[in-house]
Amino acid sequence: MAAGRPLKFQSVEELQQKIDAFFEECKENGEPFTITGLALALDTSRRTLLDYEERDDEFSHAIKKAKLRVENFVEKSLWAPKIATGVIFNLKNNFGWVDKQEIDQNLNANVNHSYEDQIKKLIDDE
Repeated sequence: MAAGRPLKFQSVEELQQKIDAFFEECKENGEPFTITGLALALDTSRRTLLDYEERDDEFSHAIKKAKLRVENFVEKSLWAPKIATGVIFNLKNNFGWVDKQEIDQNLNANVNHSYEDQIKKLIDDE
């Protein structure tokens, strides 16, 4: 007896045809590529897309490639003259992009040490 819900798509070819139709329709209508739009075109949910992506089979590859196309589209949008904060949010929320700030802790330790040395020198000079 098979566990879990039956697959939404009977074959990877069926899935790929629907994915290709989504991208083609977006191009024809001048619409952006979005994850939610992809889910709607596949008559499914974002959660189901994630479930298919986590599988270890050809379905996973098709979904990963489709999401990569969406990510590429969104990333290219960053180069538009006016960058909407929504584009940045989309990359962070849907594709794991992060703002990263690095602080060199060693530099702070050296500054404190140097400050202590200066105080000690002032005390010694008095």
